[in-house]
Amino acid sequence: MQTDEPDDRSALSAPGRAFAALIPSIWVILLVVTLALAAVVWSDLPPWAIAAAALALLAVAGATRGGGDAAVAAGRRRDARRKPWPDAGMKAVVDALDDPCIVVDGTGVVRYVNREATQRYRSIRPGDPLSYRLRVTDLVDALERVAVDGRPEKVEWQEKVPTERWLRAHLAPIGFQPDARGDARRPDFVLLRIEDLTESRRVERMRADFVANASHELRTPLAALTGFIETLQGPARNDVAARERFLAIMAEQAGRMKRLIDDLLSLSRIEMRAHLRPEGEVDLAAVARQVIDLARTDAGAAGVTLSLVGCDAARRVVGDRDELVQILTNLVENAVKYGGSGGRVEVSLVDVGRDVVLSVRDWGAGIDAVHLPRLTERFYRAHSETGREKRGTGLGLAIVKHIVTRHGGRLTIDSKPGEGSTFAVRLAAKSGETPTSTSAAAADTVKTAPVRAGEPSKSE
Repeated sequence: MQTDEPDDRSALSAPGRAFAALIPSIWVILLVVTLALAAVVWSDLPPWAIAAAALALLAVAGATRGGGDAAVAAGRRRDARRKPWPDAGMKAVVDALDDPCIVVDGTGVVRYVNREATQRYRSIRPGDPLSYRLRVTDLVDALERVAVDGRPEKVEWQEKVPTERWLRAHLAPIGFQPDARGDARRPDFVLLRIEDLTESRRVERMRADFVANASHELRTPLAALTGFIETLQGPARNDVAARERFLAIMAEQAGRMKRLIDDLLSLSRIEMRAHLRPEGEVDLAAVARQVIDLARTDAGAAGVTLSLVGCDAARRVVGDRDELVQILTNLVENAVKYGGSGGRVEVSLVDVGRDVVLSVRDWGAGIDAVHLPRLTERFYRAHSETGREKRGTGLGLAIVKHIVTRHGGRLTIDSKPGEGSTFAVRLAAKSGETPTSTSAAAADTVKTAPVRAGEPSKSE
C-alpha cells in the first residue's frame, strides 16, 4: 500500500541521518556541559560525582528524545493509514466486476476506475473529483454521507442524453483494519458500482404500453367478431348467404387484430433496444432493391409503378439490416396505399456529406400541414376512415421513427395537398466510404425535404 507522505530522511546517508537526529538534542548537551563546568569551578564536589550527574542528565534527555521520536513515528503511521491508495488486490477485484465501478476516497476524489467504467464514462480519471464528472446531486450527497457515516446506500437517477437511461449506484464503504487501540476512523475508500436499469424499466414500460394500446385498438375488432358470432348462432343460423358474408368480415377483422398485435410487439422490441446503437454494416442500395422486388406485386395490383434512383452503386451505412428493411417496407407500403392515386412511387438514395439519405416519394393526394407534427404518434391517422379501409394499424410510421432514432438518424417529411409526399431518412455512412456522385433529381428531392430531427412522421 502506498502513502502520500514519504519520509524525506530516507534519502540521507547514515552519517547525515545521525546528525539530523542529533540536532534537536544539542541544546540539552550544551546545557549539561555548562552545568558541569560551573560545578567544577564553583563547587567542592569531586569530579567523578559531577561526571556521573552529567551522564544521568544526558540519559534522561535521550530517553525523552526517544519517546518523542516514537510518538512522531506513530503519528506518521496513522497518517499513512488515513491516506492509502488502492493496492493491486483491490484493483483486481474491482476489474473483475461486470458493472462500471469507481473507487473514491473520503474527499470525493477518484482513485481508481475499472475497465467497464472507463468505457462507459470516458471523462472520469483518477485524481479528479467525482462531482466534476457525474453531476448528479443525489449521488454526490450520498457519497458524502457514506464517507462520513460508513453505511452503504443506493441512489437511482435518470439520464436523458444521449439516450434515455435509468441507473442505480451502489455505494459501499471500504476500510482497512484499525490500529491496535481500536480507534474509530472514517472509511478509507467508497466503492461506487453503477447498475444499468434501462432494460428492466423498458420492459415495464413496454408491458404497460402494450396493455393500454391493445385494450384500446383491439376493442373494435373484438366487438365486431362477437357480434357476428352471436348473429350466426341466432337469426342467421340457417342463412347461407349471410353466413358467407359474415365469415369474410370476421376473417378480415381477425387479420386486422393479427397485424395490430405484430406491430405492437415489433414496436415494443425496438423500444427495448432504443439505447443500444447498431454497429453492423448494411448496403442500403441492396436493401432498397430487395424491398422493391417484394413490393412490386402489391403495387401492380394497386396500379402503382415503382422505380429506383441512385441504387446502382453500393451505399453502406451503419445499422441493422432487418430494421432497415422494416423502415423501407413501411414507407413503400404507405406510399402505395395512401399516395397510389399518383400512379407511381420513387425510391432514391443520395449522399449528403458523410450521410446517406433514403427518400420515398409519391405523387398522390398529399397530407395537410396540420397533420404533419403528429404523424408518428401511435394510432394517429390523417384520414382515419381511409386508414381503416386500407387495413392500416396506425403504427407503421411510429415504428419507422423509433428505428431511425435508434440508428441515430433523422426522419424528414415534406408534403403538400395535391402534390404528393416525400419521406426521407438520413443515416450515417460507414466510416471510410467515399461518397459517390448524385443525380440532379435525387439532389432536388433532398432539398425539398426540410429536416425535423426526431419529430413525428406519418403514422397511417
